[in-house]
Amino acid sequence: MHLPSWLSEAVFYEIYPQSFYDANGDGIGDFAGMTEKLDDLSALGINAIWVNPCFESPFMDAGYDITDYCRIAPRYGTNEDAIRFFNEAHRRGMRVLLDLVPGHTSDRHPWFLESKKPEKNAYTNRYIWTGNAFDYPEGFRLMSGLSDRDGNYMVNFFSSQPALNYGFENRQYDWQLPPDHPDCRATLEEMKHVMRFWLDAGCDGFRVDMAYSLVKNDPLFTGTKRLWNEVREMFEREYPDAVLLSEWSCAEQAIDAGFHMDFYLHFNSVGYNALFQTAPFDYVDKAEAAPCFFHRDGKGDVTRFLNEFLPKYRYIRGRGYMCLPTGNHDMVRYSHLRSEEELKAIAAFILLFPTVPFLYYGDEIGMRYQIGLTSKEGGYYRTGSRTPMQWSDGKNKGFSAADQTYLPVDSAPDAPTIAQQRTRAGSLWHTVRDAVALRKSDPAFGADGDFRVAYAKEGAYPFVFRRGRYVISVNPSERSERIALDGRFKTVFSTAGRTTHANGVLDAGGIDLTVFEDLAPAAGGDTN
Repeated sequence: MHLPSWLSEAVFYEIYPQSFYDANGDGIGDFAGMTEKLDDLSALGINAIWVNPCFESPFMDAGYDITDYCRIAPRYGTNEDAIRFFNEAHRRGMRVLLDLVPGHTSDRHPWFLESKKPEKNAYTNRYIWTGNAFDYPEGFRLMSGLSDRDGNYMVNFFSSQPALNYGFENRQYDWQLPPDHPDCRATLEEMKHVMRFWLDAGCDGFRVDMAYSLVKNDPLFTGTKRLWNEVREMFEREYPDAVLLSEWSCAEQAIDAGFHMDFYLHFNSVGYNALFQTAPFDYVDKAEAAPCFFHRDGKGDVTRFLNEFLPKYRYIRGRGYMCLPTGNHDMVRYSHLRSEEELKAIAAFILLFPTVPFLYYGDEIGMRYQIGLTSKEGGYYRTGSRTPMQWSDGKNKGFSAADQTYLPVDSAPDAPTIAQQRTRAGSLWHTVRDAVALRKSDPAFGADGDFRVAYAKEGAYPFVFRRGRYVISVNPSERSERIALDGRFKTVFSTAGRTTHANGVLDAGGIDLTVFEDLAPAAGGDTN
C-alpha cells in the first residue's frame, strides 16, 4: 500500500489544546491560540502536529468522551477556527492530525440517549448491551441500573464512556453481534463519515485512540485488522496523502491492520520502559521495572530495548513506521527526576532514531511534572503532565491573561519558558531545534534512512548506531567511555557541545549524544 512521502521526514508536535495557549482570556487554550503560536513551532522546525481531542464533550475524560464528532468544542472555538488552523498550518508546510476516539462516546451523546431507551430504534445496537439487567458475564466492564432499558452496557474506560458496537469476532452470548451485522456495519460507516468530514475540512489524518479495541472477543485481532484495513482502503481511494496513526504499541499488528504508523509506548512494551521510564507510576510490572538506559546512574541495558525493537523494525520496514515520543498526555513527563543534560540526550536520540519522532508540548523546554495536583477532567496522576504551556515570564507564564487557568501554572522561580530558552545559547530548546535541523539536513536521518547497530552490549555504555555515513554515540550515563570502531570520525553534533575528532576510537563523554561523520565509511552493510 501507499505510504505518503511526507511521513519519513515528519517531526510531530503534540498539542493538548486546553493547555497550549489561551487567546480569548478565559483560562483555557483554544484554536485561535494554537494558530497564533504556529510560528513558534515553525521556529523549532516542527512540520506536523497532533491535536488531542477537540470535539464537543462534557470533558469527564479531557475530551475523550465525545457528544458530537463533527463539532469543535465551544471552549476551543468553532469549526471555522479549526479550518483556519489547518489552513495556516499548511501555509507553513505543516500537517495536522486530529485525535479520533472511535471506540466509545460520552454517555451524553445523542446516540447513547437513544440507545438506552427501552423501545427499539435505529441506535439500539449502536452500543454494546447485555440481554437483560441481571446479565453479568465475567470479563466485561458493565454498568447497571442507569436506564430503563433491560440490559447492562459495556464501557471501555470510565463509567461515562459506553463502548460503541463493532461486533464480536467470537460470540458467546446471543446479545453479541457479529462484525458483519448491519447494526455493527452502521457504526463503522458512521465513523467513516466522521473521518471524511474532517479530511474534507482540511486535516491530514488521525491518531486513533485505543485502535486495537474496537472488535470485541478478538484475541488475534482478526476482526479488528479487517475493520481497519477497510478504512485504509478508503484512505487509499479517497485521501491517499492522509495518514492513520494507531495507539496500539504493537507495530506488527498495527501495520498489518492497515495503519501507516504505530506509537511505540509504555504499554504492550518492555523496550520503551527499558529506555526511558524512571517514575514509580508507570505501567510496568515489577519484573520489568529494571533501571532504564537513559539515566545518569548508568545501570540500564539497551539490549532490553533492542531485543524488542529490532524484530518489529525489520517486520514493518517499507510498510509503515513506529513513532517514538518524548512523552504524551498519559505519561509522567520525561523531565521528571532528570537534568537538562539528560533531557538533551533523550530528545536528540528520539529525533535521530529511525522512527517518526513526537515532541509533547513543553518537552522542548523540559516542563516539569507537577506533583500533587487534584485530578482534573479524569486526569488523576496524568494531571501533572497537562499543565499550561510556559511561554514567558509574564502572567501565567504567558499562557493566559485570565485570573484562573484551566490548571495551575508551574510557580517555581526557575520554571523553564520558551522566551528564556530561546535567548539562552546551549539550552534544551536550542538542542532540540538543532537536532531537528540535523534530521532534516540529510535523508539518512529520516525514518526511511539506513540504520545499523554498531555497538550494543548487555549492561554496557555507550550505544552506537549508524545512519548512512553518520555514527551516533549515545552515552546517558555520567561515566565517560572509549570504544574501538573502524573509521575516521569528525563531530557534527553533540548535546554536550563536544568537538571530538577520532581515528579508530570513539570517546563517548558522559551524558552526551554525539553525531560523527565517518570520513571513510565502509561500503555496504546490512540494515538492522
